[in-house]
Amino acid sequence: MASTNKQVRVAVLGAGAVGSYFGGMLARSGVPVTLIARAAHVDAIRANKLFLDAVSFQERVAVNASTEISAARDADVVLLCVKMTDTEEAARALAPHLAPNAIVVSLQNGVDNVPRIRAASGIEALAAVVYIAAAMPEPGHVKHSGGGSLALGELPGRNRPSQSSASPPAGRAERIAALFTAAGVPCRVSPDIEADLWSKFVLNCAGNAVTGIAQISYTRLAHSAVTPDIFSLVIAETVAVARAAGVKLPAVDFVSEGLKFLQGVGSEATSSTAQDLARGKRTEIDSLNGYVARRGKELGIATPANLTLFALVKLLEEKAADLQRASSKKAST
Repeated sequence: MASTNKQVRVAVLGAGAVGSYFGGMLARSGVPVTLIARAAHVDAIRANKLFLDAVSFQERVAVNASTEISAARDADVVLLCVKMTDTEEAARALAPHLAPNAIVVSLQNGVDNVPRIRAASGIEALAAVVYIAAAMPEPGHVKHSGGGSLALGELPGRNRPSQSSASPPAGRAERIAALFTAAGVPCRVSPDIEADLWSKFVLNCAGNAVTGIAQISYTRLAHSAVTPDIFSLVIAETVAVARAAGVKLPAVDFVSEGLKFLQGVGSEATSSTAQDLARGKRTEIDSLNGYVARRGKELGIATPANLTLFALVKLLEEKAADLQRASSKKAST
């Protein structure tokens, strides 16, 4: 990777709200950035630049945009921001276009993306924890409601299968952190990224499904009298699974931390699960509460609260899919 920001080329694969925000912040600082996204988003960016509607500023940022994954071929850094449901497919598609010394950073929800990327493509990705509330109200427009920081680190080597490639070069996290910090994005190198991933994951499992099922904002959830009880159940199960899996979670009150998080985000902020369900799209629930239920079963940990939330979201997904099929059938007749 080059030594100065303006020499480093960045591609963002799966540039939705999160990827476009961080890619936009890098581009705003002078880093050459290419957002790889859906056609409507790309067309809007090409026509009117990327509109970053942030908490502290509103600005149209000049950034390259493409629908083709081959646009990542010259990148020194690739930010992988696809949905967790698309992790393996995106990693396999990216691999042939990846420059030999490029650094791939997983800016995704969940806790198992890095080993899945490795298993699917052989790519040794850097793990990241993303702390942000953002949405894309329309193509070309990112609405930032709160947060905007990152934590980076290498996952423990025990997750690496014996046939995998050699360990990644040292200092990758430090170089990427410096790139983001210079662009005004708070970014730290974590001494235990696995614990940080799970710490965020615990809160995501507690809040995402509930806000999605009820179609409410984080703020509305924060002010509900039943929230502490829901959080206590879901968090207790998720923490038990993490500890049984050997994750060294910090000794903190995750219920209090979760409520503090809800109260700290913007009043309009909603979870990605709520946004997906509102649009009739498939969610990431399989890799959130669904993952806790599956991992808990493997480890002998009961997870009824997580399993219930997972099942309810899946039922809503199925309902949306049925409505879309019916609509398509009606339109074709």
